Amino acid sequence: MNNRKVLQGRSNYPLNDAGIAQAQKAADKLRHISFMKVYTSPLKRAVQTAEIIALDVSAVIDDRLIEMDYGPYEGADLNRLPPEMLMFFSDFAHNPAPDGMEQLSSVVERAGSFLEEIRNLEGDMLISTHAIAMKGILEYLTPGSGGAYWSKYIGNCAVYAAENNNGTIGVPEEWGDE
Repeated sequence: MNNRKVLQGRSNYPLNDAGIAQAQKAADKLRHISFMKVYTSPLKRAVQTAEIIALDVSAVIDDRLIEMDYGPYEGADLNRLPPEMLMFFSDFAHNPAPDGMEQLSSVVERAGSFLEEIRNLEGDMLISTHAIAMKGILEYLTPGSGGAYWSKYIGNCAVYAAENNNGTIGVPEEWGDE
């Protein structure tokens, strides 16, 4: 779907060869970590990514990690978006999602619900999710950001890491190419 330049939210397509290669690159970055728990969005691309990165750990599917629901705009041509979508994408923080789409406040709410549930778990965890869902996690963990993370670019298979000290989850930071 990325190659076709269409808006892909909850479309449930598997990874293509490029996506598999990106997941393998992420796995290489994380090869020194023994994950105790793995959580993933129910979408095939996220499940496959989790399986490639953490081969020996069964992933727990959690619907709260799913990508944003684009409603009637799902599958729209990214080169010919309707005006209301262009306005929304131009400033996520200040423009509400168009009718029929999930609102960003809902993304933050479900991300927060997930984080509160895992907050007191110990050990290294892998969370396989999507760009807008990840932005919801970042927004939840930084309530004073004023929506700054909505405009942050998060690429396919980006790797973020955060410390969890006695139930206090730090703000995830992106791992660059080392």
